Amino acid sequence: MMENNITEQLRDIKPLLEIPDNSYYIYWGLIIFVSLLVVAVLFFVAKRFWDNRKLNLAKGYVEKLKALDWKDTKKSAYEATHYVRLLATDERKKELFSQLEPLLEQYKYKKEVETLDTQTQNKFNLYVQVADERI
Repeated sequence: MMENNITEQLRDIKPLLEIPDNSYYIYWGLIIFVSLLVVAVLFFVAKRFWDNRKLNLAKGYVEKLKALDWKDTKKSAYEATHYVRLLATDERKKELFSQLEPLLEQYKYKKEVETLDTQTQNKFNLYVQVADERI
């Protein structure tokens, strides 16, 4: 009788239920999410530093153009062409560069050059003024 009672008690015990375990997927999902978040933050920080670097470079170029000494016209024409080309990033500056470049060319490829004429000086000053305003 005792054995029979134990068997009936054991029949009432249900088998173990399988509980779905998603912790493995949640763990890797969080790692991937945090990794993407870190990459995104690093991207935006790097982009901000890069943009500031470009702005600082442009300011430096404008300062070098302002500091040009036109006593040595040939050397100054080469330097002016270099920095003006680097600053010609938008339509207005590209247009002014296309007008200024032929004027500077006459001072570059000769052994002896005369002093800077007023037309070239005026175009150069206009370009520096426009470049300085747009920074």
